[in-house]
Order: sequence, then C-alpha cells, then structure tokens
Amino acid sequence: MKFWFTKGVWTSTRAKKVIGTLSRDQIKKIAVIRHAALGDMVLTRAFLVEAKKAFPNAEITLSIVSNYTRGCPEDLIDRVHIIDANWEGVSFLEKIKHFKELGTQDIIFDLATTNRSIKTCLLNKATLKIGFPYRTLQSRMIYDVATCRSDLNFEVDDMLNQLHVFGVKTAYPHEYNMPGTALKRNRPYIIYFSGASTTMKCWPAQHFSALIQRMSATYPNHDHLLLEGIQEWEKTYVREIIEALADFPNAGTIEANSIDETTSLVKGADLVVSNDTGIRHVAIVSHTPTVGIFAGDPYRYWPRYSIHEVAFPKIDCPPDVDEVEAMCIRLMTNA
Repeated sequence: MKFWFTKGVWTSTRAKKVIGTLSRDQIKKIAVIRHAALGDMVLTRAFLVEAKKAFPNAEITLSIVSNYTRGCPEDLIDRVHIIDANWEGVSFLEKIKHFKELGTQDIIFDLATTNRSIKTCLLNKATLKIGFPYRTLQSRMIYDVATCRSDLNFEVDDMLNQLHVFGVKTAYPHEYNMPGTALKRNRPYIIYFSGASTTMKCWPAQHFSALIQRMSATYPNHDHLLLEGIQEWEKTYVREIIEALADFPNAGTIEANSIDETTSLVKGADLVVSNDTGIRHVAIVSHTPTVGIFAGDPYRYWPRYSIHEVAFPKIDCPPDVDEVEAMCIRLMTNA
C-alpha cells in the first residue's frame, strides 16, 4: 500500500516506513472504534461497507459502549467489543483489561476521538492507528495517521477519509446497506418527528402543528404521521402538537418501539421531517428523503445530495414554517 495524499494529513515517521510493507489483501484484522448513540452509529454503516470491500480478508471488530448499542450494525462486522459505560466498583486493573480485550490489530480506525476511544487506541497494539482528532497534539500522541475533521463537513465524508488515505474508492451517494423492509400501508405517508435528545434541539410545537396543517391540505391523499418519542416530555410535546390537528383527518400519531420498527416505518415514508435526531439519521441510511430542522450548526449532519434538505436556525429564532414547508414541497415534487 501507499498513502494517497500530498498535503492535509499528518503521518508519523513510523507510518511512512510501514506503509510500503502492507497490502490490502494481507490485512487480516481491523478494528473500528465508534462510541456513539443511534444516529452516529447507523451513519457508521457507510464506513463499514467500504472497509469490507477495501480489506476483503480482514476480520472487522467494532468497539462500542454498553449504553450505546442501539443500531449496532452487527450484519457488517465479525465481532463486537463492548466497553462498559458504568465503572462503579470496577478496579483500575479490571478497567485496563476491559479496554485491552479489543486485541492486537493490523489497523485501528478511531471514528470517535473520545476519552474512551483514545484509551482503547493507546492500550491495544496495531500496525497502524488512524484517527481524526480536532486537536493537533492528539494526532502526534495517539495516532500514526490523522486525517482532517471539520464541523463544516458531513461526518460520513470525514470518516471515509480514513479509507481514502489508502487510495480506496468509495461510493457517492454513500452506500449504507441498511437492512429492513419498508412498511406497507393503505395510503402513502409522511413522517414527522418532533423529539430530540434535548429540548434545546426541538422546533416549537406550534411550528410543527402549522407545518402539518399546511402539508395535510397540500397532500390530502397522504397520511401525515407524527412519530411518538420515548421520553415522557416528548410524548407531552406530541400531544400538544396533535391537539391543533383535530380538524385534519389525515393527520395522526404512530409508534415505533424498536430499531427494526423505526427502520421499516421510515423506509416506507415518502418524506421524513425531523429535528436533529437519530430518527433522521435512520432515514438517511434508508435513502428516504429528509428535511432536517436544526437549532445549531447543521453541516456535520447534512449529506449534500438532492434528497436531503436542512433548515438553518436564524440568529435569534428557529427556522420559520414557510422555509420548512418549501423544502418539503420541493422534495415531494422531485420524488
């Protein structure tokens, strides 16, 4: 193998010496560290799909954290290394042993750069360790190769750069190979999700109500389904929105209590309108058109191809209903 870049990537002196002794076919063991929740987890599928093609003879181990197992792409890997999120009562030596269970690898790809992922890198041997830290010092101390990472890029692109350094050609739009069958209903439908990890990420309830009212009138032959969240405050939020939709018979609520049900639901939808959440990411990897409504910087979670739109926040207020409605109509028109 060789490195396929001239600038913009840091490599250690050791990496420059080692790379010429390796070939893709001879790589037998690779580890991918992704300590992340549902949304970030499912986006990792694109990296794993391409890694399997690039290193056809390698056993792939995915390192995850015990409280973030939902959406783990077990169909794309050979082994899971799970780090316990709760260290209460665990001795220092036991913690070290736990991290080292990842084992010796040919290549470690760190797709997290968190405290846990850094410890995992440092405590396990590998011919090459690759990461994308924000800080230059971390590049020199932890990795043999450090690629660029920016909040201005869709994170999947930054992850795939760790393969691009080896001259791997990756698909665009990205391939996720998300398993699951699209839900079949009597009428076509649009999914709206008003929840999020925190209330700070939520579009106002009255905005969602207004949007669904307009979309229900514009698309009367579609069902307009508000997906209920898991947390109690999300359910309260849904009730507030749905109360304003009593006069719209094609608007209602729906539940999805597992990742399989959620995937089936979004795969069958003509459009998913959502806050910045894992639900939207499941729609992205299912190749369902999405409109993402953001309270903060959107670039990191915005794939820049035609079936995905994002509404940027205003300086002093959330995106307005007119803007989001226009995006929904454009995607529905081009479907």
